[in-house]
Amino acid sequence: MRVEGEVVGEIGPGLCVLLGVAREDDEAAAERLAGRVARLRIFENEEGKFDRSVLDTGGAALVVSQFTLIADSGRQKGNRPDFSKAARPEAAEPLYKRFGDALRAEGVPVETGVFGARMEVTLVNDGPVTIVLDV
Repeated sequence: MRVEGEVVGEIGPGLCVLLGVAREDDEAAAERLAGRVARLRIFENEEGKFDRSVLDTGGAALVVSQFTLIADSGRQKGNRPDFSKAARPEAAEPLYKRFGDALRAEGVPVETGVFGARMEVTLVNDGPVTIVLDV
């Protein structure tokens, strides 16, 4: 992940976590989500079944702040997404940091970007696995 051409976060095998923080989210939600992410069995075992977590594989997590995930794009008139359910930056940034700290406490190595910055994220997706988690 780069900001203004400089690498600010980089991992090998593991998870790219796009984290959207909603207005109603709190520290407890960030901690619950970190536990779920750490233990989510989405990596294949020897038989090709999803049976291993990022903890089991020794992988890491690249956590990217992504408020646009909170957009409501289908309930209002027009074509512009509504971002009003996203937490304000002064509330979202501490929760973004709390999520990363909680994921580290679970035993997952974590790299993060720069909150609020325009980031260039490069991803190699090994298999078509994208999971949406809500707490």
